[in-house]
Amino acid sequence: MDADDQFDPAFASALLMEITQEQSLDTLLKKLVIRLLDRPHIARVRIWLIERGDLCATCVRRNDCPDQVRCLHAVASGSKALGSGAGTDFSINDRFMRIPLGVGVVGRIGATGQAQLLGNIDQDPGELVAIPWLTSELIRGFNGVPIIYKGEILGVIGVFARSNVPDFAQVWGRIFADHVAGAIANARAFEEIQRLKAQLEQQNAYLQEEVVEAKAFGDLVGGSAALGQIISQIDLVAPTDASVLILGETGTGKELVAHEIHRRSRRQGAPLIRVNCASIPHELFESEFFGHVKGAFTGAIRDRIGRFEAAEGGTLFLDEIGEVPLDLQGKLLRALQEKRYERVGDDRTRLADARIIAATNRDLKKEAAAGRFREDLYYRLNVFPIHVAPLRERKDDLVALAQHFIALTVKELRCPPPRLVRAGIASLQSYDWPGNIRELRNVIERSVILARGGVLDFDLPIGADASPPATPTARAEQAEPPPFLTEVEIEQRTRANLLAILEHTNWKVKGRDGAAEILGVNPTTLLSRMKTMGLKRPD
Repeated sequence: MDADDQFDPAFASALLMEITQEQSLDTLLKKLVIRLLDRPHIARVRIWLIERGDLCATCVRRNDCPDQVRCLHAVASGSKALGSGAGTDFSINDRFMRIPLGVGVVGRIGATGQAQLLGNIDQDPGELVAIPWLTSELIRGFNGVPIIYKGEILGVIGVFARSNVPDFAQVWGRIFADHVAGAIANARAFEEIQRLKAQLEQQNAYLQEEVVEAKAFGDLVGGSAALGQIISQIDLVAPTDASVLILGETGTGKELVAHEIHRRSRRQGAPLIRVNCASIPHELFESEFFGHVKGAFTGAIRDRIGRFEAAEGGTLFLDEIGEVPLDLQGKLLRALQEKRYERVGDDRTRLADARIIAATNRDLKKEAAAGRFREDLYYRLNVFPIHVAPLRERKDDLVALAQHFIALTVKELRCPPPRLVRAGIASLQSYDWPGNIRELRNVIERSVILARGGVLDFDLPIGADASPPATPTARAEQAEPPPFLTEVEIEQRTRANLLAILEHTNWKVKGRDGAAEILGVNPTTLLSRMKTMGLKRPD
């Protein structure tokens, strides 16, 4: 905003093309200062942008500032000293780093949006007399142009020259400043987009961490140390193809652990096939596992694939593995060891590409020692054991589980949402839950139905042993437990226990609160046992 060549079209076009491409505001402003300083006679360039007051407590211009809400902030500066080989000085830390709006030449430009063109200031500096280097740097002209974008004053560009600034510089300065304003607006918009993007990414990371903490267990609800230990084991074994044996009492959620292992494995895109070994009749085990061909046996009217074939490339979950008959465990072991099998009635050998996860509520090591379970199969399955703690050892999870089941029940049964109060929580935590999570869900469902949108009331024996009531015979046996039981005694106890459960359920076998559900077995399995034991409902 110096002599003729400062504002020729070629220079202006080239500079504006450069700064228009900039997406960083700092880079844009610094480039603008450097390119202007390259022009002859220009001694100093400074750019101020209007920002919020930030240094009001220590600012040397505080007493001059009529409004400490906003002021001009020096954001870019450059100067070329006479006869100096030190190069360009870009420092902005001086008394002009903040200028109050409306105060002084630059302040008035920022407040009014009116440009100021001053000449011969070496003879009559006027208001610029306070600037100490005007004389030493032989400054003669000053051109101050407001930066305006869509009617809003963004700041001021001030140029000090060692020659008088021609009048037409005001026209060029206005055109130039308008383009600079657009470039500044674009750079700010891009930086805001980048800031919001980074913020969203960070928020997403935090949300993911919260999800990992609050529901890192997938379908496994809770946050107790016991559940955390299970998740740590899942994380270790899931990426591998190692066999997993999930141990725990009935109703503890062993199937959910299996699902979580599969979900976090490389096989997650393939199926997870579950086999409830306790529900398969003895004569159908081999066909259920390996499939059969048409005519292999009576009733085999067509070819049928088995569970191993259905789980190809995925995971095969053998639930209640301890129920597999001893004479069929050898064929299962071969499929696990050699990864080969044949359909029933077929001589073609097929490859078994399925990751094995087994679960049981039995102590298979003791079963193997007693000869009721093959020891080699046990060791084949027990590569990576995971013990699922019973609910009585996970009482820290009770509230989360209760809220989870309440929400599920409300959604599935279309019940009005009930209220879980402190007394209800205390009731849940005072119970030992012999039926574990399965029992908890049943209690929650029943209570939600009965609550009718009111306060949940759990009818539980507070502080009492939650075991089923013992018969007089059982209590006598508990007083003096025998050192061992004969096969006949085992059968008698099994029959007595089953009879007690049937009488307790009024001989209801299937459905909610039926004998099969209490025992945790398939209704058809229970009916088969009743027939074997000669148990019939009284007339």
